[in-house]
Amino acid sequence: MNLIFYICREMKEIMKQGLLFIFGFYTFFASAQRTPLQKEIDSISQSRWNKTLPNLDSLANPVIEKIEVVKEDTIIVRDEVIIPQIPEEIPITPFNFLNSKGEKRWFFYGQNNLLFNQAAFSNWNSGGNNNMGVLGKINYNLSYKRDRHFLENLLQLGYGFVATQGQSTRKTEDFISIATNYGYDLGRNYYLSTGYQFLSQFTPGYNYALTPDPNYEDRVSKFMTPGYLNAGIGISYNPNENFQVIFRPANGKFTFVLDPKLQLAGRYGLERDGQSVRTELGAMLNVLHRIKIYKDVNLVNQLNFFSNYVNHAERVDINYSGVLNMKFNKFISAIIGVDVLYDHDQIKRTQMKQTLGIGFTYNLGSDVQPKNTNKKSIKPFVK
Repeated sequence: MNLIFYICREMKEIMKQGLLFIFGFYTFFASAQRTPLQKEIDSISQSRWNKTLPNLDSLANPVIEKIEVVKEDTIIVRDEVIIPQIPEEIPITPFNFLNSKGEKRWFFYGQNNLLFNQAAFSNWNSGGNNNMGVLGKINYNLSYKRDRHFLENLLQLGYGFVATQGQSTRKTEDFISIATNYGYDLGRNYYLSTGYQFLSQFTPGYNYALTPDPNYEDRVSKFMTPGYLNAGIGISYNPNENFQVIFRPANGKFTFVLDPKLQLAGRYGLERDGQSVRTELGAMLNVLHRIKIYKDVNLVNQLNFFSNYVNHAERVDINYSGVLNMKFNKFISAIIGVDVLYDHDQIKRTQMKQTLGIGFTYNLGSDVQPKNTNKKSIKPFVK
């Protein structure tokens, strides 16, 4: 049995040596038969391999291929604080620019609206008169801030009219509003607040229900008849750009009626005939709240209360203004406005005005985006 095992092992070794001899002979023969072109190709390949193959024993002077890295997303850390975009339909509040840490101190913003409405009839069975209306509004803000101090100057003007076939031209909107406010940051979104606001109108107004085709002698109002001046000092709370509360416990309200024809007791709160200025001292509370209903659709609410300390403090004057802004694109927008007023001294009933218009909007200042840029940040302050 051992003999058979020994013979098998010897035959296995003989066969292994024979195969190695045959493989070596074939390799030598094939190498001898290579053409010069094949040898040159093999030499080039071997040279290229030697250049990129590191020394595996010492890893000395390895050749490393440079791989280009393309970043798909990048986080930019800015040295300068960028203020969030200021909504164009809302008055600028101290929160927006006092939170800027940069050296830029001046802010300018302007909004211009031109709205139209029109109707035409031809053989319309239900009846109707051809009419066309135009309404123009501007809203400008020039503000300054330094450290904890800020000063804002606001100018708001509006005028509109409607021309109806068979009737005289009638105005639908007429107001002038000029305001200046100073504030000092007390911390935690509270500010010392003081300033004034002037209100009046451009042209005479008429009661078209009583005088359908009025002339100047039928006027019930005009420039500075009435005119209002509010001035006071207090404190405001402004936690964000969409909400602001101003409370002024010391506030003076002055009503001007400079047209002698209209200086009658009871009109615009006058206490006697011939009185041109009525003075009231009281407390004023103003609330501003903005609601974003949808993209490019928002509602701005302003509610004002005034109580006279001297005469019937319980008769609080209430003034509400709501404006629904709908922006279709950069230049076309629609505005729906509602004003509700109750002043017991003027008329013991609620006064209400509603306007609607679709037209053009053009903005200046902070809302203008730089051209040819992919960045959406806005820098409202300029040196």
